[in-house]
Amino acid sequence: MTVLRNDFIKTVIRSCRQYSVLCKSLYSYNHLIKFNNPVIINTQRWLFWEKERKGGYDTTIKQSNWEHIRNGFKELKNELKLFAEEIKELIITDPVLISRPGEVDLLWLFNDANVLDKFVTTSDSDHNEGFSTCSLDMSPAGRAKFHGYLDTKVPKDGKIKKAGYCGMRSKIIRKSFKRASTYNWHLYNTLVLKVRGDGRSYLLNISCEGYYDITWNDIYHYVLYTRGGPYWQIAKIPFSKFVLGSKGRIQDKQNRIRFDRVTHFGISCGDKIVGRFDLEIEYVGLEFDPTHEEEFAYEMYKTDKYIVGV
Repeated sequence: MTVLRNDFIKTVIRSCRQYSVLCKSLYSYNHLIKFNNPVIINTQRWLFWEKERKGGYDTTIKQSNWEHIRNGFKELKNELKLFAEEIKELIITDPVLISRPGEVDLLWLFNDANVLDKFVTTSDSDHNEGFSTCSLDMSPAGRAKFHGYLDTKVPKDGKIKKAGYCGMRSKIIRKSFKRASTYNWHLYNTLVLKVRGDGRSYLLNISCEGYYDITWNDIYHYVLYTRGGPYWQIAKIPFSKFVLGSKGRIQDKQNRIRFDRVTHFGISCGDKIVGRFDLEIEYVGLEFDPTHEEEFAYEMYKTDKYIVGV
């Protein structure tokens, strides 16, 4: 009788392992009846939430409580100044209600080294997942220069399957006392960049992190093609052309950008071409084009709910 019971539990577990709640119940039941062959189930199977915004990459600097208190008092003076500036801006500043057609409102003008402090760079070598390197510096022409070396060689650790990634991304904007904020681009419909590239294809990324963990990795992508010559080029890209992805995968259910939820802007290089890359950037701005009336460029196909939840 015991043999039949064990065989039955084995069959149920093999067929239902994909269902997290049932697996967790069977795992508890296995300990209760002291089953001969223990069932090893990864705890990640029944986790439907993201533990952290970095998706498993722990980049936080470990500090003691005393260090947090000491650093907090050092920043208190600057935070009070920033709070005073916010109050002054709220009283005096006249908000922009209308964006004039053909006029580019600059987000970042890379004519000063201090502007580079608003961005961070990352590559696969930072997480021991590859050998690519990158940096963001001032070019001889006095503009931002995103450059480095792209290497698709895969580390021999038995886990990593693909490598070759470098990227730059803006830091999250914060108000006084470290309050996180977002960009509001509802007056515009076009992204404008003035760049000088090397002939490679780069990926423009606009992050729209929401409140819930399922939206933490929502990023809109569009490919930027560079000429590779000595001349500057101005790229005007409608927001309707950006496609929604999550963790590098294009989503079946598409929607347009939430203009009031933009948290980051970035550029990444990962075209699988080994060698050096060099992208010079003069400015990144926004524009309202009245001739562009397209809401979203991609068709939405009705699919069955058992294929994708739409």
